Amino acid sequence: MDLYEAIKEMRRLTAEGKSFSFTFMSYNSSLGKSDGIVAVNHARLRKRECKEHHRDADFVEAYLDLDTMEPRRFYQPLLMTFNGEKVVLK
Repeated sequence: MDLYEAIKEMRRLTAEGKSFSFTFMSYNSSLGKSDGIVAVNHARLRKRECKEHHRDADFVEAYLDLDTMEPRRFYQPLLMTFNGEKVVLK
């Protein structure tokens, strides 16, 4: 599945009140490091952030982990799977 198709589907499911699963490679831009792959079993997207609040807002998706109720973020290009399907950046 194409990255942008996956993001579009995440937005559709969120709008319908449904959850989804995904994995992504973590990245901390402040430290310039990764802690490896993050698996999220049940999530919904949150409202996108403004550039005033996050310098990479165009490339970051905010989500709510429904298992922990933690608000989190991931960088779009680091998305690896969506609902068990491999995601590719074309």
